[in-house]
Amino acid sequence: MANHKSSLKRIRRDEAKRLHNKFYARSTRSAVRKIKTITDKKEAEEMLPKVTAMLDKLAKRSVIHDNKASRLKSQITRHVASL
Repeated sequence: MANHKSSLKRIRRDEAKRLHNKFYARSTRSAVRKIKTITDKKEAEEMLPKVTAMLDKLAKRSVIHDNKASRLKSQITRHVASL
């Protein structure tokens, strides 16, 4: 266990940040999965900008890697275009 006040604070702060990142990463993964299963083009086109924005935010905050965000955006854009 940590002995210094600053290290105890760092542990608390890191745990809060971990939970925050986990929530947003999980909700984004669910949104990506949902848009990949949509068969209605109009609904998918409405959802596409929201999901790409979510991926961009995760990449900007280093929750996921930039290349992964780019790859996922490419996949969902191709899916929506193919509908």
